[in-house]
Amino acid sequence: MNLVHKRSLSLFTALLVLFTMLSFPSITKAAEVTTPGRIIPNVVVVGVGGTITSTSPSRELFQTYGTPKVPINDIIQRLQPELSKIANVTSTELSNISSAQTTSKDLYNLTIAVDKELSNPAVDAVVVTTGTNIMEELAYWTDLTVRSPKPVVFTGSMRQSNTISFDGEANLLNAIRLAASQKTTYYGTVLMMNDEFFAAREVTKTDALRLDTFDGGRYGALGTVDENRIRAVRAPARVKDAGTEKWKTPFDLSTIQPEDLAKVDVVYSYTEASATPITALANEGVRGIVTAGHGAGGISTAQQAARTAAIEKGVLFVSATRAGSGAVYDTGAKGIIGAGDLLPQKARILLQLGLTFSKDQEQIRQWFSTIGMPDYDMSK
Repeated sequence: MNLVHKRSLSLFTALLVLFTMLSFPSITKAAEVTTPGRIIPNVVVVGVGGTITSTSPSRELFQTYGTPKVPINDIIQRLQPELSKIANVTSTELSNISSAQTTSKDLYNLTIAVDKELSNPAVDAVVVTTGTNIMEELAYWTDLTVRSPKPVVFTGSMRQSNTISFDGEANLLNAIRLAASQKTTYYGTVLMMNDEFFAAREVTKTDALRLDTFDGGRYGALGTVDENRIRAVRAPARVKDAGTEKWKTPFDLSTIQPEDLAKVDVVYSYTEASATPITALANEGVRGIVTAGHGAGGISTAQQAARTAAIEKGVLFVSATRAGSGAVYDTGAKGIIGAGDLLPQKARILLQLGLTFSKDQEQIRQWFSTIGMPDYDMSK
């Protein structure tokens, strides 16, 4: 290439960058142009605690927790300078608590915070770091409540931040990689751990200690993150409604307050299971109860009698299975909704939101059969 051509190309490139900055000021203001014409995505990390910011009394103790906790930004800084090649990352620490301390108000605040970040035109995606014990529940909550189609990726770690083979750094790096790639736009919330990402509705923690604990059940992973090679092999059914109002769920938390959230609980069934938990919860004013039944949703005879009495008091039940997979189909029975193949802890979240946004039990039943059991049917 001769000198004239080189100068012409340089002038063209400079004009292109200038045009981009003038045409899209909200983007170029926050994004760093590292090479002509290339804009690095902006990703916000929202920290809410968990093992990823916890410490151990000694580097070799992977299941023993000590003090203090570290800020999520400390973990982010460990990923520099390599991280700067992937995304411009900022962070906000919403909380730094353990899974056991989490309340419905914390979930409400998480959605409000994520939506606020994503409403900024300069923000391309959000990564949420949290504890793995209830990560699947928090992820499903945001999947049902976040209004933006931009990527939301959950991640965390199974080992504390100061231990040997701390997995949090790799998980966070890959979560940011995935979010920055924009591949999960309109996917809703996904969970990225151990180089795989999963749909929030389906993912569950399968082992208390192992690093490969998260699994998508019979549906498997959505895809993988192998260095900068990100592969999405399937998508949640809701992507077929991308770009339409139907894509959003009716659960807009900006229209309510945390104290408006309905009280919902889960009751486990087993051989000769007592009626006492159901009766006590109904007497305390709980509006909904999910039963984690054996097989296809069966509960003990004593529990069945207590359920019938509670239904007469206006309590709405959802029948799920403790089996870990398989569906409890809805029969239309009065006061009892089939959970489909939602795990009990996730059926509780959908029931809580359903009872918060509607007093019509048939409307809630319809939400369970659609939002709760999405179907990739392109004929509709």
